[in-house]
Amino acid sequence: MPRVAVLLMGPTGAGKTDLALRLAGRLPLEIVSVDSALVYRGMDIGTAKPGAAVRAQVPHHLVDIRDPAERYSAGDFVRDAERAIGGIWARGRIPLLVGGTMLYFHALTEGIAELPERDPDLRAAIDAQAARVGWAAMHEELRRIDPAAAARIHANDPQRIQRAIEVFRLTGTTISELQSRRRSALADVRYLQIAVAPARRAELHVALAARFDAMMRAGFLDEVRHFYHRGDLTREHPSMRAVGYRQLWQHLDGLRPLNVAVDAGIAASRQLAKRQWTWLRRRAGARWFDPLRENAVRALEDAVAAEIEARD
Repeated sequence: MPRVAVLLMGPTGAGKTDLALRLAGRLPLEIVSVDSALVYRGMDIGTAKPGAAVRAQVPHHLVDIRDPAERYSAGDFVRDAERAIGGIWARGRIPLLVGGTMLYFHALTEGIAELPERDPDLRAAIDAQAARVGWAAMHEELRRIDPAAAARIHANDPQRIQRAIEVFRLTGTTISELQSRRRSALADVRYLQIAVAPARRAELHVALAARFDAMMRAGFLDEVRHFYHRGDLTREHPSMRAVGYRQLWQHLDGLRPLNVAVDAGIAASRQLAKRQWTWLRRRAGARWFDPLRENAVRALEDAVAAEIEARD
């Protein structure tokens, strides 16, 4: 079996999961999730996570691998995805990477810099220094040690200034130099990129509203309430900032009536889809398929099958 990978990308609610299962039913594929929320255990309804029966039928990777209290970065994803993809190839099968976390797709195909872990003590020291001299002076310090980073980081962006200075103090190497060494996990692999989205955005908006309503009927609020009462999570945890979870958490905090929180969740879903759509439009080499168009699914299956056979 050739070293082939298929990337199935699309905005939230576009039907990627169903398409992936159709493809896996016809071709020797295993699914690798490219979704920053599906990694978390217990976040099932609000992420439209495939059920256990489906995952038993078609192998899924990078699902339910973290507790919601844990952080999961793009670097974590790339390392986990590389292991999963290698295992799939070793079994003589083909990885089908499916999801809508565009940062993860970018990191996997374009590379990600190997940066040091954040150091709380050093960050506190940088913050204390900034409190004394101001962030403008910290930006000037960054200009002296890493002119390239200073040129692209605004003087009013303390978070990125702090990170660039932190990296230099930890490693003695500029963040610009480390980022220039990035490598792609798929650098030596030819892969097929598929973008799935309805031709008319209004159709996706209707689908997103219907899906959120269905999730609420399925017990989404109870799912969020479970995390709310755990005691070790807040709405600032990355997991609880996921679309829908954040808005329902605000309701449980007494900040919004339920109907307002639901409307906000639907609006956030649409905003996310817009950002994903914009990213996909800039993605060179992607083949577009409208899942609502007649015979689109069959055309997609044929395109993937032809790509795999051409490289056999």
